[in-house]
Amino acid sequence: MFSPVFRGAFIASARPSISILSQLRHQSRKMTSATPNEWTNSPAEFDFRSDTVTTPSSSMLAALTTASLGDDVYNESLTTNALEARLAKMFGKPSALFVLSGTMGNQLCLRALLQQPPYSILCDSRSHIYLDEAGATSLISQATLTPVVPANGLYLTLEDVKKHVIISDDIHYAPTKVISLENTIWGVIHPIEEIRRISEFAHEHGIKVHLDGARLWNACSVTETPTLEDYSELVDTVTVCVSKSLGAPVGSFVFGDEKIVKKMNHIKKLLGGGIRQAGILTAMADVAVTEVFKKGRLSEANYYAKMVEKAWKGVGGETTLPVDTNAVWVDLEKRGVPESVWQKVGDEMGVKLGGVRIMTHYQNSVRAIEKLEEVMQEACRRADAGEGRHEVETLEKSYLSKQ
Repeated sequence: MFSPVFRGAFIASARPSISILSQLRHQSRKMTSATPNEWTNSPAEFDFRSDTVTTPSSSMLAALTTASLGDDVYNESLTTNALEARLAKMFGKPSALFVLSGTMGNQLCLRALLQQPPYSILCDSRSHIYLDEAGATSLISQATLTPVVPANGLYLTLEDVKKHVIISDDIHYAPTKVISLENTIWGVIHPIEEIRRISEFAHEHGIKVHLDGARLWNACSVTETPTLEDYSELVDTVTVCVSKSLGAPVGSFVFGDEKIVKKMNHIKKLLGGGIRQAGILTAMADVAVTEVFKKGRLSEANYYAKMVEKAWKGVGGETTLPVDTNAVWVDLEKRGVPESVWQKVGDEMGVKLGGVRIMTHYQNSVRAIEKLEEVMQEACRRADAGEGRHEVETLEKSYLSKQ
């Protein structure tokens, strides 16, 4: 089904090395023996619903004692200013801005890139701006979205874009003015070579390119992949999230040239995103970037994902997408496991699940993965014994009626 893509040296390995696994087991033992405290023992350990559930650490809490209490609306939050400058350098962009969420970041970028309607935005049909941001693009930017299903089932290619882009002065159409890409897209790495092809084509036709890089940290955590700056230099605006995977409590950052970031800051205030003592949040974000991303801890999430994939295949299951980073998409229907049984067993065994997507993060542990494997075994055992069979038969009839 899927065309071959470069996945890096890590992807070739189906399981972590002995040294890494030993280190992760040691961390699990430390978590077990430590005094119960949500700042040292994350409540997200057995939570596989999303990497947004990662929580601040004790070192992030400690950072608050030296955080600037200046007013960010007046540009007086020294902590925030310093982190914006630091990240702008990491991403190779002239300017950066701290915002309250990934949704706000994407919407600020799109609104600032667009000028006067009519216009449209081309995006992946699975993208956050299309599915998960409450229709904000249509409300805030008054833009038509052109959702495209990637032909390879993985990520958009230039060929996909050319089939759906609107480059026309015909008054019947809303011309494409922005192409919005996402990396990772459902956990799959969008190869930089393809992003380059799309960006070059877009810029040749006066079309701006936005990169929703909420999980760009994860794409760059895999061995031999490009850097944050490598991806960023190809596009006009970028967003990254510090509360997904990194453990910071709130926020994202947007990047672009000075003029467009100034425009985004104005719209941020308009939308109620002006923050007073923002340093309380950005102090934690600064630690998250240093201690999680810079120290390579996102690779732990990748190892856990590979362990989850192996465990699922061990009970006869298959995945619907390749496991490039920290997302494992399990095919419950093909294995004959009703989602109700899957969720019920998880609840009973103290494992939080979010349907067919299993998201791993650095605050999971080896014992959490082992517990998840027990959930898989028990859910399959019950399904094989007939529990929830009526639900599966209903799904099959529904599927066949649509063919």
